[in-house]
Amino acid sequence: MKRFVHQWGVGVGLLLGSMLLYAAPASLSIQEALGQLRETGALMLNAQQEPLVEKDPSKLRVPASTTKLVTAYLALKHWGAGYRFKTDFYVTRNASDLTTLCVKGYGDPFLVSEEIQKMARRLALQLKEVGVGEIDNIILDTGYFESNVVLPGRSNTDNPYDAIPGALAANFNTLYLKKRNGKLVSAESQTPLTPLAIELGKQANLRHGRFNLGGDARMGERYFAELLSAFLQQSGVQVKNEVQWRSLKDSAVLNGESPFYRHQNTLTLAEMIRPMMQYSTNFIANQLALKLSAEKFGPPASAEKVKRMMKADLTHYLGWQDFYLEDGAGLSHQNRLSPQQLVLLLQAFRPWKSLLPEVEDHIFAKSGTLIGVSALAGYIYQQEQWLPFALMINQPVPFAYKNQLALKLKQQLENR
Repeated sequence: MKRFVHQWGVGVGLLLGSMLLYAAPASLSIQEALGQLRETGALMLNAQQEPLVEKDPSKLRVPASTTKLVTAYLALKHWGAGYRFKTDFYVTRNASDLTTLCVKGYGDPFLVSEEIQKMARRLALQLKEVGVGEIDNIILDTGYFESNVVLPGRSNTDNPYDAIPGALAANFNTLYLKKRNGKLVSAESQTPLTPLAIELGKQANLRHGRFNLGGDARMGERYFAELLSAFLQQSGVQVKNEVQWRSLKDSAVLNGESPFYRHQNTLTLAEMIRPMMQYSTNFIANQLALKLSAEKFGPPASAEKVKRMMKADLTHYLGWQDFYLEDGAGLSHQNRLSPQQLVLLLQAFRPWKSLLPEVEDHIFAKSGTLIGVSALAGYIYQQEQWLPFALMINQPVPFAYKNQLALKLKQQLENR
């Protein structure tokens, strides 16, 4: 979806090229360049925290993926940069000596193949220590998220950009397959080819590379179980591929017992947010928003709780009153923030400013692009000062236009 949106943004901008500038000409000041755009808001502060450049700074506009700055701030504020997400495992044996592995998911956003392999190796070691060499079935408890929760703004495509969230999910609920000599294979050396991958791969158009697992969360949960099984078998624990879904709190499994094994992700929250910012990963952002909502209002996480959490936490932490956010990634066209609010957020985000990518020389920022929306918010680094700025363009422009405006902001600073 990201590639699709970017292509449309460029296409529409070129179509309207006779009405808009293709770039911000060197002969124009930043105020003159902004003045040629009707639906645009901007704000930049100087080293004294005074407005250096501004245009309609308090007017609400669609923020697109600069919303991820909000989600990252709330997650870092709530958990701290060193937080690690958990997944719990329980093991039971019945009277017939059949062994069941129960998995409780809590929305870890970064269960990629490499992480699941580490998880399986550690779990296998503990299983062998108690004499378990075979798993007869796997039970998944995915009740931490509402079943098939979909946050606003998602489109019904097979693009990775539109992967749905899940309490248990592998590889961002996407598959990356290819054909070699007419045979379906994994396009990633670290990812085994599982039965579900083969099943979905036969139905998919592989010319576009990676694709999501569709709108049924059970597909993602089953894929997680199959990858876990494959890696357990690599570690010497045999697994029968029978997967069931059940709430563990309603069984004897969680009757006061501690987990047999608790896996904590090897990546910290900060180490997850950095690639989320760089690659604008919707899946990570929405997982964070959903998990935050479940911790605030209790599971299961839901779209309604995300909206309530955004309202409550941003009012509490930043004093915002007039705004609207309903997803963590910024896909919704209904979201509304102002440049003033984004700059206030960036002031609070300073402890974690290093998590932002350098989009231009000495410009560290998060971009946002939807059809008819182009945004950029972050810091210009000059003379050891991190000066916050926000650009919100709610009309079609060429894709690179927001970066060109940011460069003009930087030029304005240099010329002072």
